[in-house]
Amino acid sequence: MTDFAPKYQTLLLHRERSRLHVTLNRPEVKNALNPTLIGELKAVFEILRDRRDIKVVVLRGAGGTFCAGADLKNMEQSFRDTPKPGAKDPIAVNNREYGTFLEMVNTTPQVVVAAVEGYAIAGGFGLLCVSDVAICTEDAGFAMSETAIGIVPAQIAPFVAARIGVPQTRHLALTASRFKGPEALRLGIVHHLVEDSPALDAKLEEILKQIDRCAPLANALTKAVVMKVGGEPLSSVLDFAADKFAEARRSPEAAEGLRAFAEKRPPRWATE
Repeated sequence: MTDFAPKYQTLLLHRERSRLHVTLNRPEVKNALNPTLIGELKAVFEILRDRRDIKVVVLRGAGGTFCAGADLKNMEQSFRDTPKPGAKDPIAVNNREYGTFLEMVNTTPQVVVAAVEGYAIAGGFGLLCVSDVAICTEDAGFAMSETAIGIVPAQIAPFVAARIGVPQTRHLALTASRFKGPEALRLGIVHHLVEDSPALDAKLEEILKQIDRCAPLANALTKAVVMKVGGEPLSSVLDFAADKFAEARRSPEAAEGLRAFAEKRPPRWATE
């Protein structure tokens, strides 16, 4: 695949027109996160930041599980690293790297769609919470499970709180509550609930076709505007939004979209 590594150790990539399917591929450990997997995901999203030919990224897991969180074997090894005098604790440094990755996914200009079956636990739950659109099966399992093993959901908690609010995040994090798809839908963690894996595939295709109708630059700029909400004063957000509106309106996309509307035909990006 052009501009992407020809082979990844822990990922499967498939390009379909303007769609990039990214599958976590450590099924033997339920796609648990280790440094290799996180590093390869970061490499993919670094490339995506400047790719306007890819409009949507689909995240899912191989073997029927989205992601069961951090690989505890690797985490146990990192806990043995001793801080050097005057230096930041290496555990904190390693932990912060996952937050950096989640920031990349959260702000990537592409639409990120998470298709969840099996489990989305701990770090995998955080990855789900930085998607733009999420689908899950009824029997999918979810949890912020960190406190149950004596650690802190440090890097995922801010993203979960942005997704469902502080009160609900406090409840999930401080009880390590485990729950299924219907509760994930009720909380707003996912947007669509389906019965099983075949229904998941069908719903995913339906959503991808909806995204096909949207212009890539318009989606990227809209996402940038929405991401400002709550983090800056309203007047600053509105100023930023006006600038993004002007950028979109002066683009070839807007010219094509308005022309297509007048001619009663789909715009080019919807059919390419």
